[in-house]
Amino acid sequence: MLFRQLYDNESSTYTYLLADESTKEAILIDPVRELVDRDVQLIEELGLTLVYALDTHVHADHVTGAGLLREKTGCKTIVSAEAGAPCADMRLDDGATVEVGVIRLKAHHTPGHTSGDMTYVVTDAANPDAPPMAFTGDTLLIRGCGRTDFQQGDSRALFASVHEKLFTLPEDTRVYPAHDYKGRTMSTIAEEKEHNPRLGGGRTIDEFVAIMEKLNLSQPKKIHIAVPANLQCGNVQADVQPVRQDADWAPLTRTPEGIPEVEHAWVADHLDEVRLIDVREPDELEGELGSLYGVDNVPLGQLEDAMRDADEEQRGEPTVIVCRSGNRSGTAARMLEELGFTKVASMAGGMKAYRGRTAASCG
Repeated sequence: MLFRQLYDNESSTYTYLLADESTKEAILIDPVRELVDRDVQLIEELGLTLVYALDTHVHADHVTGAGLLREKTGCKTIVSAEAGAPCADMRLDDGATVEVGVIRLKAHHTPGHTSGDMTYVVTDAANPDAPPMAFTGDTLLIRGCGRTDFQQGDSRALFASVHEKLFTLPEDTRVYPAHDYKGRTMSTIAEEKEHNPRLGGGRTIDEFVAIMEKLNLSQPKKIHIAVPANLQCGNVQADVQPVRQDADWAPLTRTPEGIPEVEHAWVADHLDEVRLIDVREPDELEGELGSLYGVDNVPLGQLEDAMRDADEEQRGEPTVIVCRSGNRSGTAARMLEELGFTKVASMAGGMKAYRGRTAASCG
């Protein structure tokens, strides 16, 4: 199997080219739009035919080259079924497989950085003794991980993804992330289990959540262009407006990721007029942020099963989803929309913003 690791200096993004050396069929993982000509030139020089362009997730720091590669080469584009990108030719579910010659690629849904992150684990049928290759996107970086504070990020989900799906891979599995900022090109599962300062070395989930909450990172400079463009497979002409008015039951807006939101101040004034669902874990409602009066507690991991059989009246009831900071509730709101709920929104900023408002009003 042919393998090349390519790099974008501006966004520190790795793009990976894999090909069957006999059939000359190829896969490209996480292409960058500005470097599509570089990638096409290499593919042509090596005499390859690009079959698939895959993204590990909807990136916020660069625009994908997948759609442009489709135009130039006729390849098919692939993302996770949870990514929210209907433009893709194939939207893979957890456990789905793709084969290109000797290349065997298995998709593992690894949410946490975003709700739609996918790790692609590749094996070489012509060399079965070779270590697997895991293309982890931003879920697992070399001695780190992707942030969890936007795009439906969830620290607890990321911890579970890594420990339950990645750290259970063979220890010699090679880890190829979407980014590295210190010049490192590869790691292994064994290394990350032992040395990753956020996720390895016996860290508990609560320790990890505390680490992630203290990062206080600035937003990627391209987020308001990249996210809406990537939801359209890299179409930079797509509507990039961050919000739009979209409902008559509440002053609802939509983020670039398509999440319906209402402001916490509006929620405070309409507590008796909407159904409130808090998707935090039960013990979180007993913490310092407390909970809203009359709220139903349905943890995010149980929400889909709990709401799948809702009747027509329940699906049309004004519903506001609440969590700690707005990340889990954003995931939940989009999930309920997919289940047919027509009047649903996430409370922007979560209980942190709500309590901040209360404190300010009492100051």
